[in-house]
Amino acid sequence: MYETNEVRRKIRLASARDVHEFVKLADACDFDVNIGYDRIIIDAKSIVGVMGLDLGRDLTVHYFGKSEKMGQFLEDHSSARF
Repeated sequence: MYETNEVRRKIRLASARDVHEFVKLADACDFDVNIGYDRIIIDAKSIVGVMGLDLGRDLTVHYFGKSEKMGQFLEDHSSARF
């Protein structure tokens, strides 16, 4: 049986350093990672794409996979903390 681990979390990226760290973690994943808001969806492995988002908004991260480091980053940057 094939098991999928779907993750969908709302986060805030407050600085260019946060964006750089997020993209670096996404790039290390062996699965697709998307980020966006409303109907805008960007490949999270693209620094230019992520920097082009409105970083003042809550952003939704969505992927099917498992990454302890990415999970910890999402927890640390959860929009519920703001």
